[in-house]
Amino acid sequence: MAVIANIVVALVAVLHIYILVLEMFWWDKPAGLRAFRMTREAALATKVLAANQGLYNGFLAAGLLWGLLLGAQGTSIKIFFLSCVLVAGVYGAATASRKILFVQALPAALGLLLLVLA
Repeated sequence: MAVIANIVVALVAVLHIYILVLEMFWWDKPAGLRAFRMTREAALATKVLAANQGLYNGFLAAGLLWGLLLGAQGTSIKIFFLSCVLVAGVYGAATASRKILFVQALPAALGLLLLVLA
């Protein structure tokens, strides 16, 4: 069970690295415009804010990877950062798009459940 939990944690980390790239570097590029369903004008007007969001997603990924690198001693760190992802996902779903609940919050909740069961 621990191996499956760590795989899910790693996938959540990779997802947040991808979100970092989308928000920090591709926000006003075709991939970012498609992912966030925005016009180029709206993306240009919010580019600095998106880069800030991307940086925070990078911190979430870094925390999850840190927990993975520590092995069994990193369980509390993984739980903390998955909890942060879960809260951010629920908040994002409530304020921005329900899709965030499934893309961000659900994988974090699954990771938390697997860590607790491991």
